[in-house]
Amino acid sequence: METLTDRQQEILEFIKDRRLEGRPPSAREIADHFGFRSPGTVADHIAALRRKGLLKNSLGQARSIEATSAFSLQRRALVDIPLYGVIPAGFARDQMQEAQGCVSVDTETLGIRPTARTFALEVRGDSMIGRHIVDGDYAILEHGVSPKPGDVVAALIDNESTLKTYLVQKGKPCLRAENPKYPKLIPAGELVVQGVLVGLIRRVRN
Repeated sequence: METLTDRQQEILEFIKDRRLEGRPPSAREIADHFGFRSPGTVADHIAALRRKGLLKNSLGQARSIEATSAFSLQRRALVDIPLYGVIPAGFARDQMQEAQGCVSVDTETLGIRPTARTFALEVRGDSMIGRHIVDGDYAILEHGVSPKPGDVVAALIDNESTLKTYLVQKGKPCLRAENPKYPKLIPAGELVVQGVLVGLIRRVRN
């Protein structure tokens, strides 16, 4: 953050205090409080604070001068990722997937770059606990990516959906659970990877 002059700091604190009282001050009130004779002096200080990212809204609108919070200065942009229902992390199930809204993520914190093919599914079951994926997690997946052995994937195996680890054995793809109580899944017919896991969001429940 850029350094403020003493006067800029005083004006910023005055604006914050007045905001806490229920409304931001007008430019005229700022001028009267600090004894500025020229409206241009207030405008210059306000413009400087806005350039430094400490005020928002425009000076030209009545009572629109408002301090930007420290949190909002640090907040990164959020991206909405479509949520298409749930996926079993257990035995594969024949399940229709319907859009249920979206998951909003801070992509820098999550470490991913969503595209038009990024989507989310809510995990159901415990077959992937060995990969620290548990019931209720949101799996963030990328459609159209070629899976590598060891990737966690959302897949259709013989027309049933599941979340498992992708493997290739003897030149043929199969799926492995990360919980010993579940068997390995070898397709009788077709295995179609719908998305490769790129991120995970967990909700902490009481």
